[in-house]
Amino acid sequence: MAAPLELSCWGGGWGLPSVHSDSLVVLAYAKFSGAPLKVNVIDNTWRGSRGDVPILTTEDSTVSQPAKILNFLRKQKYNADYYLSAKQGADTLAYIALLEEKLLPAVLHTFWVESDNYFTVTKPWFASQIPFPLNLILPGRMSKGALNRILLTKGAPPLYHLQEVEAQIYRDAKECLNLLSKRLGTSQFFFGDTPSTLDAYVFGFLAPLYKVHFPKVQLQEHLKQLSNLCHFCDDILSSYFRLNLTDG
Repeated sequence: MAAPLELSCWGGGWGLPSVHSDSLVVLAYAKFSGAPLKVNVIDNTWRGSRGDVPILTTEDSTVSQPAKILNFLRKQKYNADYYLSAKQGADTLAYIALLEEKLLPAVLHTFWVESDNYFTVTKPWFASQIPFPLNLILPGRMSKGALNRILLTKGAPPLYHLQEVEAQIYRDAKECLNLLSKRLGTSQFFFGDTPSTLDAYVFGFLAPLYKVHFPKVQLQEHLKQLSNLCHFCDDILSSYFRLNLTDG
């Protein structure tokens, strides 16, 4: 009998199984590959001092970060990419790198740095999931971590100032969304009729951006103009998570 696979991750809201992109990537991949995860949603019993979730735990190991968790699942024979050609495998790596460089900074900014969104939506939601006094500390720590990650990828000269960085990351993100929309076209998934790692990453990055109700929505508005990407998210929610949303 295989060792149990337990995933600790942030929970859901706004009709999503998780509002957290990294958690959603792993949850989606597990659905696509058939990995039998026992999901433990972070709640008031949680004692972790950092926001480095999702975390996959087995009898003899602990794995964090989506890429490492997905690699672990593949080694356990839960492989959503077994049917991909070598070129499609290479394309997957290239597109994930593009997502992390061009789209992720804007997703992080939307949730964790844009002050109206952070103080009215992100901070209250995450604080409500965790115990006192951690709820007073961890959201701010996660916000600083997000800003550092943005500046690590976008803060090099000549973009010295945060306002310049903001303008650039939203331009890059909109270009990335347009590229993803063109690449998906009228297909159900990025490589045809069966979901793969790339679909898990795109879904994980896009679904919170699409569904969470923010006061500042410039990137969300752009995404909602790309109807095939919105249908892509809705189809995964209804087909794999049995969630049928009309409020996106």
